[in-house]
Amino acid sequence: MDIIFLGLGYFGLVAAVGLSIIGSCIGCTSAGLAADGAMLETETGHGKFLGLIALPSSQSILGIVLMFILKGYLTVPENGLGIFAIGSLSGLALMFSAIYQGQCCAMAINVSKNKPEIFGKSLVAAGIVEGFAVFMFVMALVLAQGLGKA
Repeated sequence: MDIIFLGLGYFGLVAAVGLSIIGSCIGCTSAGLAADGAMLETETGHGKFLGLIALPSSQSILGIVLMFILKGYLTVPENGLGIFAIGSLSGLALMFSAIYQGQCCAMAINVSKNKPEIFGKSLVAAGIVEGFAVFMFVMALVLAQGLGKA
């Protein structure tokens, strides 16, 4: 039975990282495509577009940190099911957050290429989506505290 719990635990660890990285790839691609198009249409201000491309990658960092924290609880095989649940669902939440943040960044790039003066205001939606990723990360940390350590 321990091997099943350990297997589920390792799946949860991989899911926390893998799903968040998949989301970051999709989100960064969305923002990157918008930035490429905007740079073709504008003569200046390309740096701010390039900065937005990387914004959805923060969910990958959260997924990696979560994996390292959860891994410390896998010393007790019975924690495997909890790690599976926390890692998998957190990974999904981080994935969707990164995808939608990429869409927010893409739209911010599109609107600010025509009206550069609203660039700062156009980032609000991306910041709100980032906040939900942080909420998920904190919730996962709180839940992990309920797991027993050897």
